[in-house]
Amino acid sequence: MTTRIFIDGEAGTTGLQIRDKLAGVVGVELVSLPAEARKNAAAKLELLRTVDLTILCLPDAAAHEAATLIDSLGERAPRVIDASSAHRVAPGWIYGFPELTPGQAQKIAAAAKVTNPGCHATGAIALLRPLTDAGLIGRDQPVSIASVSGYSGGGKSMIEAYEKGEAPAFELYGLGLEHKHVPEISAYSGLRARPLFVPSVGNFRQGMLVSVPLHLASLPGRPKGEDLRAALEAHYRGCVYVRVREAGVAEAQPRIEPEALNNTNFMEIYVYANEAHGQAVLVARFDNLGKGASGAAVQNLELMLGLSLA
Repeated sequence: MTTRIFIDGEAGTTGLQIRDKLAGVVGVELVSLPAEARKNAAAKLELLRTVDLTILCLPDAAAHEAATLIDSLGERAPRVIDASSAHRVAPGWIYGFPELTPGQAQKIAAAAKVTNPGCHATGAIALLRPLTDAGLIGRDQPVSIASVSGYSGGGKSMIEAYEKGEAPAFELYGLGLEHKHVPEISAYSGLRARPLFVPSVGNFRQGMLVSVPLHLASLPGRPKGEDLRAALEAHYRGCVYVRVREAGVAEAQPRIEPEALNNTNFMEIYVYANEAHGQAVLVARFDNLGKGASGAAVQNLELMLGLSLA
């Protein structure tokens, strides 16, 4: 049986990567609109009638419009994965992070509408949710999150600026503290207190590090670093794509770089702790275009269709 899939926005960074991952997969037929018809609502509606699933790789406003078209088809509507931030906290959409909690993968598999997580949010939630569920981070705990991404996550204009040598080597942004990933981090991390999130971008194409510093004495039960690591290991035990790693404490000054998992759907989680000072930092490393975007979409797709693609 062939599954017909339409990638709406296939010319963008995420759309192109998803198309590459699905090209030549037995049982999958990718269908497209001609370039001149991509913004034609009537042409898009007719195509949507013929497909089993569509993946939205669009700006938020266009993703809202596409979702409205899909809804207008009623029972004939295809299933949908939205890779934008348009529906990440919207009612009726299932959050597409299969490792979030036990049973989340099954919810995705059964869903008609799945919303892909944001890249920064993927790392933050992966670090925080197991620890709030385990009671090791209080739900009202003030938490700060720092995240650095490769410039490919910034869209066409940022990619062009970096590749032309016109962008800085590194920059913080979102300093109005209203970044669009904060609502989903708040919704799915298990925190009630609004986290302080500071994103940044570096002069490398892809790769990502998300870090959460913690004062251990301020946490419930005053856990040690090993307690945090054990809770994370228990949560992700058996997961294919998320792995808890040793923190390399044999080094005098451990280091971690962001590009080691590029072109994969894997995420690595580390706990670096200094018990003498009562401090720890949690780190998630992954590809912002992999587990942070196209890889996550394909992982959700394989769950929804019962295929093995990612």
